[in-house]
Amino acid sequence: MSAREQILLLIGDACAGGARHANACAVLQLSVRTVQRWRGNSQGDQRSEGVRVPHNKLSDAQRTAILAVMNSPAYRDRPPSQIVPCLADDGTYLASESTLYRVLRDAQQRTHRLASCPCRHSRPAPLVATAANQLYSWDISYLPSLIQGLFFYLYFFIDIYSRKVVGWQVHDREGSDYAAELLQDIVAREGIRRDQL
Repeated sequence: MSAREQILLLIGDACAGGARHANACAVLQLSVRTVQRWRGNSQGDQRSEGVRVPHNKLSDAQRTAILAVMNSPAYRDRPPSQIVPCLADDGTYLASESTLYRVLRDAQQRTHRLASCPCRHSRPAPLVATAANQLYSWDISYLPSLIQGLFFYLYFFIDIYSRKVVGWQVHDREGSDYAAELLQDIVAREGIRRDQL
């Protein structure tokens, strides 16, 4: 028995016991009209018209023809957003772009359509430091000066394992040559050999 049928039975029992219909509905926080509609609709959908099929629905033959064109050598590596204009240039109209996407989805062909492989995004391998001087992280921070719009640049390197600041310098401009110079200074000061790099 559904919840709706149980509610109608409870309201019927309350009304048979002397309760007013509106008060019984109010206790269950339902409007009287909702309960009346539930009682009148016990036979399901009684609309005279069935489910209407759109007049412009594609037939199976049209879907097959669209798939044949989209899978042809001239268009098989193109998305529908490019196929529709190309066909229009030739004076042919099969269907709208959204319909072509829908046909591809229904045929389970909504995948990468280019001859090349799709772009794959892979996460880089994580780097793990198990001792000091194995892995450094570096950054450049902007330091404001007393002159508005003028900044100094703090270059610093941190040892990932020990969290020690192994080197830092302040410069008046940003450049990779300063970072390379600082790293060479750190390597010499920390005694890191060439084969450890």
